[in-house]
Amino acid sequence: MSLAPTPVLTGPTGSLLDLIGKTPMVEVTKMDTGPCRLFLKLESQNPGGSIKDRIALSMIAAAEKEGFLKPGGTIVEATAGNTGLALTLVGQAKGYKVLLVIPDKMSKEKIQHLRAMGADVRLTRSDVPHGHPEYYTDMAERLAQQIPGGFYVNQFANDANSLAHFQTTGPEIWEQMDHKVDAFVAGIGSGGTITGIARFLKSVGSDARIILADPVGSTLAGLVNEGVPGPEGSYTVEGIGQNFVPDTADMDLIDIAYSIPDAEAVATVRELLLKEGVLAGSSSGTLIAAALRWCREQTEPKRVVTFVCDTGAKYLSKVYNDAWLADQGLGQRELHGDLSDLITRKYENGDVVVIGPDDTLDTAFKRMKGADVSQLPVIADGRLVGIVDESDIVHVMNTDEITREERFRKPVGSVMTRDLDTVQVSEPLEALIPLFDRDRVAIVLDGEAFVGLITRSDLINHLSLNR
Repeated sequence: MSLAPTPVLTGPTGSLLDLIGKTPMVEVTKMDTGPCRLFLKLESQNPGGSIKDRIALSMIAAAEKEGFLKPGGTIVEATAGNTGLALTLVGQAKGYKVLLVIPDKMSKEKIQHLRAMGADVRLTRSDVPHGHPEYYTDMAERLAQQIPGGFYVNQFANDANSLAHFQTTGPEIWEQMDHKVDAFVAGIGSGGTITGIARFLKSVGSDARIILADPVGSTLAGLVNEGVPGPEGSYTVEGIGQNFVPDTADMDLIDIAYSIPDAEAVATVRELLLKEGVLAGSSSGTLIAAALRWCREQTEPKRVVTFVCDTGAKYLSKVYNDAWLADQGLGQRELHGDLSDLITRKYENGDVVVIGPDDTLDTAFKRMKGADVSQLPVIADGRLVGIVDESDIVHVMNTDEITREERFRKPVGSVMTRDLDTVQVSEPLEALIPLFDRDRVAIVLDGEAFVGLITRSDLINHLSLNR
């Protein structure tokens, strides 16, 4: 190859913006790629942690050049998170304010990251279609018109979006692959990535197959394969998939599309971490799953490129959280046909946050707060002996007989509820209703062994997933 086989170090730079792009590429060697070689361009190595750094730099520079964005102005955008992070990184480096409209299904890590960077984050509904006043693009455009000096970036119809990939990402891939690319796989969020890179590959005479990776529930794969929108539905993968064709997307460039279910995307991205050591985000799972499908269908060796679009560190509470996956019906769980199927956090697996009777109320409160729960099972010598909840702690605090510090030092065993409402794991769902009617949580036992807790939310989630 024309490139050095090992990374070349560069000197220090005065700005993070100088580090955007020129990301490394790694070959997948431990996953089943059929007769093909699969290469991942690690866009997670950009300063903002995703491929969107490239388009943020390009779109802001274009807005400045065209006079749409002036000093002291406000950047406004609709984003699934990564474009927002990139715009905040670039915008603040250039002295702009940033306001972002984000669908409420996005991971809390992204939202917390954005707010910590100083962005003004507005959450909106993720269950409404394009054209609804609360759809994130419609809401962002409206806000930009209301704010003096506001500039609506609109990555979905911004020519500087695809141009960034035509000018940087495409050439980098071509050089890193020594001008030998048989297939390129990407998703469509705004459409800029697949459009810009496909245009570049065609401009240099490449006949690489352009492959769309689309979540099941997005309508775009149907347009590519059948010429009509596919079935619309919900999906948990973030950042790709649409129920409309963004202006930025040139669908005529795409040769074939694969519809990837959430479960396959999650399984793929977790396999990538387990076997290749790469921590990638949920959309990368969709891309890599589609790439693997295409690779395994081939009968001759091919060289295939796709992305790790962003770092999986932004999805630790979701894609890499077994309990969250179980709540979404995405986890690989053995079902038993009893109440244990409703319990996503089982005591025998170490998933339940518990307390001991000799622990202090201060410890109990900190564990509740850390785990975002309102009650804790009390375990002594491996047996369930009681339960303590927030009301028990509040009751102890409501006294002046001892100091507040002494109240928090009281042992859990002195205030816990010992008269427990339990159900056996073999009982029907109907056995839960009387407990919930009394505002109790269901304590599930298998004989005398503690299995776990079931809340109203657990029951509703179970019924929702099995309707």
